[in-house]
Amino acid sequence: MAKKIRVILSKIGLDGHDRGIKMLARMFREAGMEVVYMGLYQTPENVVRAAVQEDADVIGLSILSGEHLTLVPKVTALLKEQKLENEILLLVGGVIPREDVPAVKSHGVHEVFTAGSLVEEIVDYIHQWVNRRAKT
Repeated sequence: MAKKIRVILSKIGLDGHDRGIKMLARMFREAGMEVVYMGLYQTPENVVRAAVQEDADVIGLSILSGEHLTLVPKVTALLKEQKLENEILLLVGGVIPREDVPAVKSHGVHEVFTAGSLVEEIVDYIHQWVNRRAKT
């Protein structure tokens, strides 16, 4: 039996809106993934620590507070310190202005899924990335 994809989902910073990420957690579980939802007000350090402890394949961050250009570089720096930037898929979603997407990705985020993205598209992206990594 193939190993289930392990996903850490979190709200970092002072963002208190979590309806969307809770829906994603449920849908990822329905797609056969193991999901750890860390909840609100997490720090980048807590998220990366949890990803290491849980042997996560994916970190998904939901940001609606406008802090994406401050918080994402902290997460990616911590992943680089742990030499995990190519081992853990880092996805960011939420309210990210289109003009900020290239800047967010330039810090090492694999993909940005803005509000309105289809869950099937996100699930397919995760499966493709994990399968590609497994072949290397």
